[in-house]
Amino acid sequence: MHRIEELALANFNQPLKDLNNQEVYKVILDFVQDLTAAQPFNDSKRKLYYVSAEFLIGKLLSNNLLNLGCYEEVDQVLQSHGHSLHEVEKAEAEPSLGNGGLGRLAACFLDSISSLGINGDGIGLNYHFGLFRQVFENNQQTCEPDVWLEQPTWIKRSAISYPVPFKDFTLKSTLYDIDIPGYHQKTKNRLRLFDLDSVDEAIIKGQSINFDKQNIKENLTLFLYPDDSDEAGELLRIYQQYFMVSNAAQLIIDEAVAKGSVITDLDEYAVVQINDTHPAFIIPEFIRLFTTQHGISFEEAVQIVSRTVAFTNHTILAEALEKWPMDYIETTVPEIAQIIRQLDQVIREQFPQNDAVQIIDSIGRVHMAHIAIHFSKSVNGVAQLHTDILKETELNAFFKLYPERFNNKTNGITFRRWLMAANPALCELLDDKLTNDWRNDHDLSGLLEFVEDLDTLNRLQTIKHDNKLNLKEFLEDNQSVTLHDSAIIDVQIKRIHEYKRQQMLALYIIHKYLDIKAGNIPATPISIIFGGKAAPAYIIAQDIIHLILNLSEMIANDPEVSPHLQVVMVENYNVTAAEKLITAADISEQISLASKEASGTGNMKFMLNGALTVCTLDGANVEIAEQVGHDNIFIFGKSSQEIVKLYEEESYDPGTYYQRPIIKPLVDFIVSDAMLEMGNRERLERLHHDMKTKDWFMALIDLEEFIECKEVCYQAYEDQKTWMQKSLVNIAKAGYFSSDRTIRQYEEEIWQTRD
Repeated sequence: MHRIEELALANFNQPLKDLNNQEVYKVILDFVQDLTAAQPFNDSKRKLYYVSAEFLIGKLLSNNLLNLGCYEEVDQVLQSHGHSLHEVEKAEAEPSLGNGGLGRLAACFLDSISSLGINGDGIGLNYHFGLFRQVFENNQQTCEPDVWLEQPTWIKRSAISYPVPFKDFTLKSTLYDIDIPGYHQKTKNRLRLFDLDSVDEAIIKGQSINFDKQNIKENLTLFLYPDDSDEAGELLRIYQQYFMVSNAAQLIIDEAVAKGSVITDLDEYAVVQINDTHPAFIIPEFIRLFTTQHGISFEEAVQIVSRTVAFTNHTILAEALEKWPMDYIETTVPEIAQIIRQLDQVIREQFPQNDAVQIIDSIGRVHMAHIAIHFSKSVNGVAQLHTDILKETELNAFFKLYPERFNNKTNGITFRRWLMAANPALCELLDDKLTNDWRNDHDLSGLLEFVEDLDTLNRLQTIKHDNKLNLKEFLEDNQSVTLHDSAIIDVQIKRIHEYKRQQMLALYIIHKYLDIKAGNIPATPISIIFGGKAAPAYIIAQDIIHLILNLSEMIANDPEVSPHLQVVMVENYNVTAAEKLITAADISEQISLASKEASGTGNMKFMLNGALTVCTLDGANVEIAEQVGHDNIFIFGKSSQEIVKLYEEESYDPGTYYQRPIIKPLVDFIVSDAMLEMGNRERLERLHHDMKTKDWFMALIDLEEFIECKEVCYQAYEDQKTWMQKSLVNIAKAGYFSSDRTIRQYEEEIWQTRD
């Protein structure tokens, strides 16, 4: 009797064949956890701690079965008892521990760290409701709690807890663990998530995300990025971030001491990679612990932490570099505020005439990125263009001080999740053409030998068609949306933000709608699909969602246009939806304003699965273009240098572009009678006014060239042989963007955990 059959009887006193999908899921979860429990942890003297506010890990069942090497075995056992692993997976709740690229990158990195046998854990918070569950009502985004922690779950409670001291109270944490097995490894790591037993989910008001922000003991880990549009929200963010890093620092010190560290040599036992500025409070927290609990002087404590911490910068946007009012930090954690003042004094004494690098600015705000740069051993960007911009402009003052600290680590994605689990049919094709070696080395370049092979191209075309059918089924099941058969699948999926320019794609949709109304029918139907959430306090982003949903409804109800054009916005976009969309997509929209996207990782996932990229030369799009060649990608738009100059000179005038005869009708359509009758007048008029008078992320500057590029792209699709050749080249060149490559670079150049 197979162990799965035994677990079915032990759990439910019934044979496997008589269980429902939810019960089978519980059985398989127990089976996997038994396997991972038997695995030892990766070990080395120095251990990596990857501290991040987000870990968007997605559903774990398939990924863990794949990494453990028993996916096919389990699938066969289930089939022999009348079950489908595909159906069983639907019973799994998706962990709501992240939102966008930052969290998905952290998840890919954890997978690669384990798969390369590196001794390293992730550390974060156990959010009960994540960001929020997105629901569309009246063509607008509404927010509900995203419930996911119901049993059964991968999370296991540990016996570890720590006191976290705030100004007016001390909270006692509880640590939860999720095992992270590596691909075909006999060892594992963990994702370690801190929580509070006192958190009370009942304080949520109805099906909203509203709660008493001042009741810290009961609200601290309810949500990721609680709304910080008021003072109470900003204070809650500080409470939350400090809770995360205080626990992390205490855990790191305890584990190092248990291995023999005497604290002054902590860097020989630990390296702490902080993922963006959210964990930057760990620097003063380490200093607090060193000085108050271990008898170390302030000066030596600064030296220890500076040898131990490394910082990844994930943004170019100045507004995304966290700045907290000092009096807010005084209100929440006064001991940390005092240490920050001391660190600020250190920098003022070293660089007295350099206002750009000070920690506390002239209006009393603490610049968290400045702390992270001054008191770390490494500062890395996440794509070559991003790193160059940081060094040349945004962080140039720091680069001049510490040129040796700055380095690039172009992001990557795990092929286990985004190819092996998400696209098994494509994996079979790769196995046939390349042998199984690609599963370990991720070298897909041998596929180029088949660029003229009709059998390979036809198989690739069939795989894409079948994935479109899978997406069609997914959308029908989840949103009662029916995709056009044999349509071009054109996808933009990412958090909703003006710099990512979903509004520019919406203006193109208006162009295409009017063009079809004028009688210009596309040769192949087009389905344009969006996915992403807007932060609750980000009003313009929510207005953009409203515009997209209105366009979707208008086009669906227009018999002249709907057979040829379709617009869909995926509700509550998450990793599960991404797996369907990315494998089905023909076109990947990477249209951020040049110089504003740090890297992107969705662009890599689409490329790996054979979609062709429509893009500006922004973030990692630059390196994708270098890999595939300009014949296999569709590039448009101003360069990053041109955009940076426009911002420096403050010379961009959206009004001059708005008046152009091609652009004005598209922008004005937002407030046309038909749109206003259907939509929310306030939202549409606000968005219309913003685009023609402000347009801070310059959707209009690239719009005409974007329209031309889109038309060229759609026309190219009509030559299916050439299109599939371009698709094959993209897949063949995707190997560079494996997160295993990225993690090897981190390990060799920064972490150096190997004995």
